[in-house]
Amino acid sequence: INVSGVGMVQVVPDIAYIYIGVRSEGKTVAEALRKNNQSAKAIQDSLIAQKVAEKDIQTSTFNIYPQQYNTAGQAVPTFYVVENTVYVTIRDLDSIGTILDVVASQGANSINGIYFDLSDKSKAQEQARQLAIGEARKQAEQIAALTNVKLGKLISINVYLSSAPYTVEGKGGGAMMTAAAPAVPVSTGQMNISANVNLVYEIIQ
Repeated sequence: INVSGVGMVQVVPDIAYIYIGVRSEGKTVAEALRKNNQSAKAIQDSLIAQKVAEKDIQTSTFNIYPQQYNTAGQAVPTFYVVENTVYVTIRDLDSIGTILDVVASQGANSINGIYFDLSDKSKAQEQARQLAIGEARKQAEQIAALTNVKLGKLISINVYLSSAPYTVEGKGGGAMMTAAAPAVPVSTGQMNISANVNLVYEIIQ
């Protein structure tokens, strides 16, 4: 008898990850870098002031490139763009709204989504496994009863866990809008920890 079971546990996230970036332009590379470094430093200082640990602020991308726009067929002189994005881990979820507002006021103009997760999934995963195995075994017992056979020994078991963090999407200009709000309302909601189990039993006639 081959049966499958699914177990799902809903949990409240306790950690969040945010990509916070600043994009600066200048007539020269030096000018664009100077502007970007000022904003990036102000953003990092503001994060630390909000009790985000330095180890939780990690540079994820840093780009410098020339750019040129054409308007009505006329070439515009080349300017330079500097982009600096940090990957920030926030462990106090109650502070997310304030942090978004503060970094926006310090020049952040790119916030690419908020990823909510659970720092320790072991207990929730154990519960999900128990539920999945219980459901699968119940199915096997029902099938055995309906077909007038008995369950023999368990031949094989496969367990698959799923607990991907979920995302609140953001846009490049989203950070600018937060500057007008005293504190951006952010709801953590719930995330699902699930387990899928496949059991194979011998049949005893």
